[in-house]
Amino acid sequence: MKQFYSFVIKEAKHILRDKRTMLLLFGMPIALMLLFGFAITTDVRNVRTVVVLSNVDHLTQQAVERLSQSEYFTIVHTVATPHEAERLIRNQKADLAVVFGKDFASKHSGIQFIVDGADPNMAQQWTNYATQVLLNPPKGLVNAKMLYNPQMKSAYNFVPAIMGMLLMLVCAMMTSISIVREKEKGTMEVLLVSPTKPLMIIVAKAVPYLVLAFVILTFILLMARFVLGVPLMGSLFWIVLISTIYILLALSLGLLVSNIAKTQLVALLICAMVLLMPIVMLSGMIFPIESMPSILQWLSAIVPTRYYISAMRKMMIMGVGIEQVVSELVILSAMLIGLLSLSLAKFNKRLE
Repeated sequence: MKQFYSFVIKEAKHILRDKRTMLLLFGMPIALMLLFGFAITTDVRNVRTVVVLSNVDHLTQQAVERLSQSEYFTIVHTVATPHEAERLIRNQKADLAVVFGKDFASKHSGIQFIVDGADPNMAQQWTNYATQVLLNPPKGLVNAKMLYNPQMKSAYNFVPAIMGMLLMLVCAMMTSISIVREKEKGTMEVLLVSPTKPLMIIVAKAVPYLVLAFVILTFILLMARFVLGVPLMGSLFWIVLISTIYILLALSLGLLVSNIAKTQLVALLICAMVLLMPIVMLSGMIFPIESMPSILQWLSAIVPTRYYISAMRKMMIMGVGIEQVVSELVILSAMLIGLLSLSLAKFNKRLE
């Protein structure tokens, strides 16, 4: 065990000496959390709105005031015809036009929306928000109750996704590069002929990244709770347990990449193609899986991050118990066993 600890300390010192690696490991979580928490957001705010009034009465004026007083919309123009409103949108001077019909006051209907549909998702959100603002109390014709995320904050959706991406990249990419670096320098063969078993060497090299992953996980959870205001509704024990399984899975994937790659550049390219792009595009991090074509939904089924993000969203935001994420837990555990077995088998074969 003394030799094992010596290898762990050696790898830890190597990580701490590399300033670029430390900057990447701790700078990336901060940057991504701030970007996705504050800058990159799908929240509806300050939508430039044109109001089309053909008949000004008390109830219509009240509806316009509710629209102007909401934090979602900013009324930039009031015009008399839909044609004028459409021209403003085409000239990029407005995003949304609300056309009140002549019978709005008597029938509480006759509202038309003219929307800039260049971004269909945002256009749909603007229309939904405007409908709620215009038809909500005092008339009470439409009422919506937002469960789990009443403030409609994007951070609630992005924080679990950032956790999945960062833990996978840190554990898989850094572990694979660390092992490949030893191959490039020619020191891996020296380590393998030492009295310590080869498997023990690999485990020792992975331990510092395992510890770093838990540090980053703790850092993300604290930042999410106290900086971004994202709640931790579920059991912290189960959140950490599922994260541990996911971290071990990522380490196994890193070991598999290190068996394939011969240089650090190749390892980085494999991680970028096999890990980064699928995580961003197919895990549900940004785009809903249900909205994808069927073939991409099938491909997303082999992305481990998909199940981790799903489990974290349920546990952190919805506050469900472990019985509600059993399927994700079983799939991640099965992937861990399969990847670890494949990685170790390939590693032992490589030694022979």
